[in-house]
This record gives sequence, C-alpha cells and structure tokens, in this order.
Amino acid sequence: MEKMKVFFWFCSGANMAILKKCPTETNKYIGVGGTVFFTGILAALSAGYALYTVFENWYWGLVFGLVWGVMIFNLDRFIVSSMRKKKNSWAEWKLAFPRLLLAVFLAMVISKPLELKVFEKEINQKVSEQKVLEMEEAKGNLDAVYPEVARLEAENQQLRDEMAAKAAFRDQVQKEYDEERFGVKTPGTTGVVGLGSNAEKKEEQLDAAQQDLDRVQERNWAKIDKNEQEMAVVMTRRERAFERQQASIDEFDGLAARMHALSQLTGESQAVYWANIFIMLLFVAMETAPVVVKLMAGRGPYDEMLDKSERAVKLYTDECNYKSQAESTHRIRVFDEVIAAETVSLIEKKLHRNEVLTKAEMKLLEERLKDTHRFQAQHATGNKTADH
Repeated sequence: MEKMKVFFWFCSGANMAILKKCPTETNKYIGVGGTVFFTGILAALSAGYALYTVFENWYWGLVFGLVWGVMIFNLDRFIVSSMRKKKNSWAEWKLAFPRLLLAVFLAMVISKPLELKVFEKEINQKVSEQKVLEMEEAKGNLDAVYPEVARLEAENQQLRDEMAAKAAFRDQVQKEYDEERFGVKTPGTTGVVGLGSNAEKKEEQLDAAQQDLDRVQERNWAKIDKNEQEMAVVMTRRERAFERQQASIDEFDGLAARMHALSQLTGESQAVYWANIFIMLLFVAMETAPVVVKLMAGRGPYDEMLDKSERAVKLYTDECNYKSQAESTHRIRVFDEVIAAETVSLIEKKLHRNEVLTKAEMKLLEERLKDTHRFQAQHATGNKTADH
C-alpha cells in the first residue's frame, strides 16, 4: 500500500520530500496522480486499438500503444507538476488556460479510437454498405470501360426478337391454316371444311413462313453464337479487372474508412451523435480533471513549503550572483589599476629613453658641427698660406 501511495505521488509530479512533511496533502496528490496514471492507461488502450486497426498486427499495436500511453502520461504529469498555486486565483486560471486547451485536445485524440470500438458493430454494417456501393460503382465503371458487352447483348436481343416475330407470324399462319381446314369461320377463312383452294393457299403461306423462320433462325443463331464467344472473351477481361478492384474494395476497412462511417452514423442518428458527444466529453473531463482539481483545491501547506523552498533557492542563487558580481567587479578594478600602473611605467620608461636618445643625438650633432668648423678653419688657413 505504501509503494502504491508513493507511486501515485510520483504520477502527480509532487516533490516527495516536501509532501511527506505535509500529511494533510497526501490524499489530494494521490487522487491527482491516480487520474494522471489512468489517463495514460486509457491513452495506451486507445492508441493500441487504433494501430491494430491500421496494421492488423497485435504486436505493433501493443508496442505503439505502450509508447503513446507513456508519452501522454509524461505530458499530463508535466502539465500538473508545472502548475503552482498562487494567492491570486485569476492568475492561476490565466496560467492554466493553455494547459486546459492542451488537455482538451489530447482528450479528443484519445477518445476517437475508443469511440470506434464502442460503435464497432454499427460501423461494420456501415462499412459493408459502403463496400456494396463501391462494388456497384466499380461495375458501372467497368460497363463504361467495356461497352462491347452491352452492345453484343443488345444485338443478340434484337436477333432473338426477330426470330420470335418470325415464329409468331408462322404460328399465326398455322392457326389460319388450321381454321381453314376445320371450317372455322373467321374474317380470314371461308368456314368450309376440307382442303380447298383457300386451304392450299394457307398451306403455301405456312410453308413460306416456316422456311423464312428456318432461314432467320439459322442465320441469327450463328450470329448469336459468335457474339457470345466475343462476349465470353470480353467478360473474362472484365471479370479479372473487377476481381482486382474487388480485392482493393475488400481492404476498405482502415481507420479512415471507419472514421468516415462513424461520421455518417452521427449524421444519420441523433442517438449515435449524442452518445459520441458524451463519450468525448467523458474523456475531456478525465483529461482535464488533474488540472481542474489543482485549480479548485485551496492553497495548502505543501504549496507554502514548496514556495518557501523555491524562495530559498532563489535567495541562494541571488546571493551567489551578487558574490560573483562583486568578485568580478573587484577583479576588474584591480586589473584596471595594474594596467594603469604598468601603462604609466611604460610611458615614463619610453620618455626617459627618448630623452637619453635625444641628448646623445644632440651631442653627436654638436661634435659633427665642431668637426665641420675645424675642417673649414684648416682649409681657410691653407688657402692663405698658398697666397703668400
């Protein structure tokens, strides 16, 4: 029991070290953690069923379901743990609004596969109806692609109608011939029993009608047999094309098809529509429950101690930053003083060096001037001696 309590504390994202010091807050965070945990379980079931519908493989459905459930669990845990109770309720709701929107979006995503499972029988029926419609449409398209079948069938029907008309005419002539022989009085007979001239004419007409019927039947049955052979070839090609389309239509049972069927059901039935809405609202309530619970719950000892711990950390951080800044300022000042002293020393050394160089240059220049004057004086003395 203790391990389960600690586990639900972990699910709620609470600081366990602080929470253990606040026994009056433990039950609240057990409830919050349980809600987060079971939301993750439902998300795993929902995603597993959705992936099983797509891949028809329980292994990939299980793996992806677990991954999705852990992701939703971690996201819900982060949403709940990142919320802080403030003294101003409006500030809490303002901060929680984006989290509520995210929770509503997640609930809508999680609820959809389970809605498909709840209405599975109705969806299967709707999908079957859609398959029938698709097959009928495929047959209509094939009839348009292979018009020879309809043309040959119409031609055969015309040939049969022609033979039927000839047979009807022969039968009519046969009837008149029989009436003439047996003395039945009609507008076309004499009413005299026996084989008279009129009976002989009727017999000739009967023989001609029978010959005409035989000739038409021989010709038309030959044409019908030829048309049926052509139809058999075309029907074979059309049947193969239809089998290929039927195979793709039989696979019309994916996630998108089932969602489309659910959309049609909600549009056709008010009961399904409201049931769908209530299921989605149920998941929205479950997904937003941890956030709403934290918003509705009052500020307790856990929140006070958590704020105290965070303020202590902030003060410690500010102190460290202040010390670091002070040390940095001191090092910069010392560095500036050292640089300034070194700069003055270098300047003085350079000035002294320049002064020494200048004196040496002046002395050298004076010596050169003296040598020049001495040379000029000796040259002048030599010129005077030469003149004497």
